[in-house]
Amino acid sequence: MKVRRSVLALGAFFVAALAVAGCGSGVPGNSVADVAGNPITTQAFNHWMYVAAKSQAAQSPGQPVIVPNDPPNFNSCIAQARKAIPSLAKTATNTLRSDCQQLFTSLSSQVMDFLIKAYWYQADANKLGVKVTDAEVQNAFTTAKNQQFPGGSGFTSFLSQTGQTQQDILFRFRINEIVQKLVAKHTKTITQADIQNYYNSHSSQFGTQETLNIRAVLATSQADAQAAKSALSKGQSWTAVAKKYSTDPTTKNTGGLLTGVTKSQADPALASVAFTAPLNKLLGPIKGQFGYYVFQVIKITPATHQTLAQATTLIRQQLSSQQQSNAQTAVDNHAKKDWLSQTTCRSAYAMADCKGYKAPKTATTGTSSTG
Repeated sequence: MKVRRSVLALGAFFVAALAVAGCGSGVPGNSVADVAGNPITTQAFNHWMYVAAKSQAAQSPGQPVIVPNDPPNFNSCIAQARKAIPSLAKTATNTLRSDCQQLFTSLSSQVMDFLIKAYWYQADANKLGVKVTDAEVQNAFTTAKNQQFPGGSGFTSFLSQTGQTQQDILFRFRINEIVQKLVAKHTKTITQADIQNYYNSHSSQFGTQETLNIRAVLATSQADAQAAKSALSKGQSWTAVAKKYSTDPTTKNTGGLLTGVTKSQADPALASVAFTAPLNKLLGPIKGQFGYYVFQVIKITPATHQTLAQATTLIRQQLSSQQQSNAQTAVDNHAKKDWLSQTTCRSAYAMADCKGYKAPKTATTGTSSTG
């Protein structure tokens, strides 16, 4: 089964619950995890797995929806694969079980991450006194819906195709509103002083270096370089002379043409002369690192540099993006610090958000194509 990472969409709890015998400390028998006394039920997990699998299948038209929600044997997943993909009817059970395990590992880590962090964000918001009202959620949802589905056209179809309900979408917006308010606690107004400091310390980002277009022959000896220069002076073409005398494989067959050369890119000996040379004057031979140059500068593109005023908008955007990223990291770290030690997962569903998790060693998986 090919496994693709996908953005997890949320959906209704309509998949039948799968009872799991209790075998993990602090996790109820009908749950996959417990976050500070709040269970994540197997029914909820199975639903989110369905939505995640459906989202993955939608990335490849015609790909069936395979839901690997019955570890460790995956008998249901194997049956789904054989029914949905006739070519797998005779594939060995162990191969399909390995494929289902691989798909389960990929999808379940996304599902568990979403469900656990949803608890973490809400718990941190409550702890910090951050409140999100129903009206705020509804307003954010309505605005987004009107932008994406003007007049409501297509929204019902969207829900059907993704397996979601409006309540699911509202829940997504509630979590998003909570996260935005938590992020806001770690952000500050970007001042003109911040912009000035960034401009001063990243000046190379706001301009371009001087560049040259050069025709050059790189000869092995000074005598060959002088012969090339003599031939050019007598009217022979750069194409013919470069082909005869040049040892540079990248320009030998292009008339010795080098375009957009910066000072740092050129052989230092050549650069020291070329970047002060007049246009269209045949110069050389110049001894460089790899031989002798005869050259002619045919175009000069001057360096440019934006003023602070010209660069301000871009700098503000960059600082804002960086601040948002740092703030989101701070929110996640704060939530992890507060709640990871209180997040217990059943072993089959364990992942990085679970207390005591240790990543398994990479194992060889099956090679069929059920997803």
